[in-house]
Order: sequence, then C-alpha cells, then structure tokens
Amino acid sequence: MQPKRDVGGSAKKQALRSGGEPASRIHRASSVPDRRAPGGPEALTGELAQILLSADQIQARVAELGAAVRRDYDGLCPLLVGVLKGSVVFLADLLRRIDIPVEVDFVAAESYGSSAQSSGTIRVRLEPAIDVADRHVLVVEDIVDTGLTLSKLLDRLRSHKPASLRVCALLDKPTRRKVDLQSDYVGFEIADEFVVGYGLDYAEKYRNLPFVAILKREVYEQHSP
Repeated sequence: MQPKRDVGGSAKKQALRSGGEPASRIHRASSVPDRRAPGGPEALTGELAQILLSADQIQARVAELGAAVRRDYDGLCPLLVGVLKGSVVFLADLLRRIDIPVEVDFVAAESYGSSAQSSGTIRVRLEPAIDVADRHVLVVEDIVDTGLTLSKLLDRLRSHKPASLRVCALLDKPTRRKVDLQSDYVGFEIADEFVVGYGLDYAEKYRNLPFVAILKREVYEQHSP
C-alpha cells in the first residue's frame, strides 16, 4: 500500500521526472470458487471457470485510479497512451474518471498470437501519432504479466524523450515477471491465472465481458504446443 501524497506546481513536475510513486492502492484479487459466470451467450460464459472481479469491483477501482491520476497530473495535461487492443475498455472508463485536460493516443505490440503462452517474439506495430517529446506520458495497460512487451514499449517511448513516463495497469501478475518492471498505478494484483474479459481476450474472444473471469484451463491447453 502506497501513501497518499498531494504535490503541486514545480514540485509535482519534479516528482514525475524523478519517478516517484503516485498515490495508488494495490488491491489483491482472489478467486471465489462458487462465483460462477452469470447468464449470457454460452459461447462466452460456458468456457469460464469463475468470475475473479465483478463489474462493480472494477468500476469502483477505476474511479479510485482516475482520482489518483487527476491529483498527480493536475495542470500537466498528460498524454494517455493506450496499449492496443486489451486496454481499450479500461482506458475508456479511466478517461471518464479524470476531470482534467488530457490527450489520448495508442501504441500496439503483440507477443501472444492465439496461444496462452507468450511467443517470445515482441513486435511493435503502432507508435503514437502525437509527439511524446517533453510530454508527461501515462501508458495504460490491461495487464502486466512477464513485462517483456511493456518493457520494449517503454524503451521505445523513452527514446522520444518524454518529460515523464509512467504506467497505469488494471491488472498485475508479479509472480510471472521476467524483467525488473513495476507499474506506477495498479488496479488489482492477481494470481497466475489466465483471465479474460473487460478488454482481455483469448484468441480475440471475451473482450466484451463486463467482468474479469478465469478461463477454464482445458480451453487454452488444447491449443498449447
């Protein structure tokens, strides 16, 4: 749990440049065995083991994250850079909770393809259209797993010399990390489960679910090499 802080003016800009931790509590999610997916198309809910985070839980946490971003970036007009495609739902909700001037752009990278395991090959397919030089950039991610993809994206963005560069992730799997990388704002810390919903997919399915759920192991194991 990180302490709250209230900085302003030049002190706030210096805190961002120095990489100080923003105010953001980390919530740890744990699965509930009898929390089954609600009614819906069998093609979507029939392959889910259980709900990990309800829609209400997610929206409450997004509101907290939005308040923290608003407080830390007030007067700085941050550039929020969403990582396609998984962050789209989270980014859209987060934006509506930040009531200060912001700008939005996107990057795209991939390492999963249709497999549950990272392919190990990371491709950056889209870079921001807005110049990030001297901007306060906040990268918005759906989930940080091994950190390999995000690390490569951050390196690419750093090469354009932003004034500050931080990460806001809805979900974090610290036990899977393969690089030294920590997000500045984290919605929920989760165990090593394959999760879908609220923008997260498996083979491009489940993104439109309003909650985050654990996918049945047999669904993705049948496609593993």
